[in-house]
Amino acid sequence: MPRVLTVSGSVVVPIAPRQAYALIADPAGMGRWSPENEGAVVRGEDGAPYPGMVFDGRNRRGFVRWTTRCTVTAAEPGERFAFKVRAIGLRRPVVRGPIATWEYRFAAEPGGGTRVTETWTDDRRGWPDAAAWLFDHVVTSGHSFADFQRRNIAATLRRFAERCAAPAEGPGNRR
Repeated sequence: MPRVLTVSGSVVVPIAPRQAYALIADPAGMGRWSPENEGAVVRGEDGAPYPGMVFDGRNRRGFVRWTTRCTVTAAEPGERFAFKVRAIGLRRPVVRGPIATWEYRFAAEPGGGTRVTETWTDDRRGWPDAAAWLFDHVVTSGHSFADFQRRNIAATLRRFAERCAAPAEGPGNRR
C-alpha cells in the first residue's frame, strides 16, 4: 500500500480569520494547542511571522524530546500560515533534510466565524517506502506518520476550538 503523504483536518471557530491567524501564526505559542509541541524560539528577528523566519520548535512525545528547525514559507494574515521542517535533533537540530510541511488556512464562514484547516505533508519523498514504514512504526508505536498526524491534527484543532470558544480572558478581553 503506498504511503499517504498529506493529511488535514478542519474546525470552525467563533472568531475572525485575522484573530485565528494571529493565534496560530505564533511559533512560540503553538504548544498551547499541539499535543507534541512545547513552543519555539525564533532565531533572529522576532515579531510578526514573515516568509524566511526561522524558529526552533521544542517537541515531546512521552519521555522523548527533540528540536526541529523550521522556516516560515507563508505568512498571509487571515489567510495562510505555513512552515517547513528542515532539520531535527535531540538538543539541537543537526540532521538536515526535508522532513515535513505544516500549513494552516483560514476562511471566513458565511454565518460567521472561521474555518481553520491544518495540513501536514510528509516531505521525506526520497525515502524508500519500506524504510519510511519501519521508521514511522518505531517512532509512533506502530502507526504510519499519516495516521499519527491525523490524530495530532484532530487534537490540535479541538484544543484550538476550545480556546476560541472560551470566554475572553481578563482586562481588555484578551484571547
